[in-house]
Amino acid sequence: MNNIVFMKAKAYTLRICLLLLTLMGCKEQPETVNHTLSANEHIHAFFTSELAHSISALDSISTLNSVSDKIEAYKKARYHFKTVEPILAFADQSNYKSLNAPNILQVDEEDATDIKIRSPFGFQAIEELLHEDHLDASLIDQTVAMTSSRLKLIKGNTLINFKDYHIIWLIRNQIIRIATTGITGFDSPVLGQSLSESQYAYKTLMYLVDLYKENFSSEAVFHNLQTAFEAAIAALQHDFDSFDRYNFIRNHTDKQLKLLLDIQEDWTVAFPFEMAVSNVATSLFGTNTINGFYFTDYKSDTLNLKAKAAFGKLLFNDKLLSKDNTMACATCHIKEKAFTDGVKIAPGQTRNSPTLTYASYQQSFFMDGRSGSLEGQVVGVAENHDEFNLSMDSIAGRVLKHPEYKLLMAELYHNKRVDYNVRHAIASYIRTLNGFDSKFDNNINGLEHTLTQEEKEGFNLFMGKAVCATCHFPPLFNGTVPPNYNDTEMELLGVPEQNDTIHAVISKDLGRYNVFKTHQKKYFFKTPTVRNIEKTAPYMHNGVYETLEDVVDFYNRGGGQGIGIVEDYQTLPFDHLQLTKEEQESIVAFMKTLTDAEFKKNDL
Repeated sequence: MNNIVFMKAKAYTLRICLLLLTLMGCKEQPETVNHTLSANEHIHAFFTSELAHSISALDSISTLNSVSDKIEAYKKARYHFKTVEPILAFADQSNYKSLNAPNILQVDEEDATDIKIRSPFGFQAIEELLHEDHLDASLIDQTVAMTSSRLKLIKGNTLINFKDYHIIWLIRNQIIRIATTGITGFDSPVLGQSLSESQYAYKTLMYLVDLYKENFSSEAVFHNLQTAFEAAIAALQHDFDSFDRYNFIRNHTDKQLKLLLDIQEDWTVAFPFEMAVSNVATSLFGTNTINGFYFTDYKSDTLNLKAKAAFGKLLFNDKLLSKDNTMACATCHIKEKAFTDGVKIAPGQTRNSPTLTYASYQQSFFMDGRSGSLEGQVVGVAENHDEFNLSMDSIAGRVLKHPEYKLLMAELYHNKRVDYNVRHAIASYIRTLNGFDSKFDNNINGLEHTLTQEEKEGFNLFMGKAVCATCHFPPLFNGTVPPNYNDTEMELLGVPEQNDTIHAVISKDLGRYNVFKTHQKKYFFKTPTVRNIEKTAPYMHNGVYETLEDVVDFYNRGGGQGIGIVEDYQTLPFDHLQLTKEEQESIVAFMKTLTDAEFKKNDL
């Protein structure tokens, strides 16, 4: 059961119909409510009405004979699902994620004794099944029935009872969802309806804001936000491939985020805490847009944090932490190389050294996701026989024998958890390695005007036709999914052992499989950040590609599948991208704009 217990009810008179939306000849409108209801009652009525329409359309699919009629029924069901998306995604994150998941096998690995493997269901799965060359009617009916049943469960067990600050969170989340996954085609793999569906969501936001009109003391603040939503809807009336995502984010997403601050002030909203996105975010690519503390379990260790990070920097660069005093963290994570080492695989290692920049913005660590925190990752390095080869107790003992470190430990950490304190200090330093001041950041935030047309086009391709952003989500450009940032995705790309497109053989590294021996997770690796990628060659978990051009060519061919590697669970969205040479060059040019200023200094 999904109970969200929020806000005392205020009385509102309904001022508009529950969205005058139409889709492909679908003229349905929710019933107009003429009597006075609270805002939450209106939202609940709208929520259940849209779900009912979606359920009805889904249930009709199995009764229809022609494929075209089934697809039209699916579109109608999806229309209502996407219309209610802002509310459902906020009120019930887990069910929304399941219903909107990609059409790939779902594997949940809590621990070695709790591994759940589920066949895909939901809207993406139905969409792809309906567009197969040879339809599997039984599988379609089964998938539709599962999706409909889940919607019925949600409809009957969700209590809408929002407080004012929940409405702000809901709106902010949807604005960011549209900019980071909506306009990228993340969840419309065949029909490519992302831009239209983003319009539906914006109209729902307009409806919600109108319900809360009496909250506004300033009519201008109310009007400005509604006008901004209308302008975004107009801008989204565009074809997918040529849509200018760069200017949409600059001119619409960021403007809306700024206007939300006006609402917060106008409503005198007090937030009880921050979630992943800052309560004062003013731009998608802002320095403080993403709340770094959201990604750590050690939120209480914030006292003297700058000093702790400085202490961690000393430890990070000290070979004292390794058994034979020959290795430090900085040995494989060299600052000038954006905290990588510039080689395919370092001696004694099994994988390419990933960048530590922006590493803190994840929910799992190491390339196979075997650690749940940066502090845990430090333990993994310490106890690895090919790395530090020391227990954390032994490292703690060495630290306490070092006069300066012993003094810092006493000053900064008033407890006896020395091994934890060492880990926390190093992790605190790593959490500072996030510049958000690249050429791209500065341009999209209006601080510079130096992006070339080729670089802008590269961003638009990255976010659109090339579908890079369906795995590397902005603004972090890693696999941590916005706007809730609860999950860091892993993918099976089919990376080859050698840079060979003729006789390709998949890399022998089994990736995530090695953690729990789950067969369906063979060759899965975590999606890394693209930030600072210009400095982090060679690429992939095995360093197989020396240049970004090689990487883009690999994806353009369709990953491993495009070079003859056949794996049942490959997760790339298309067989091939059909990018021209010029388009590939533009994408590379864009990625090179993501280098932080700190690392650009070395080029001067």
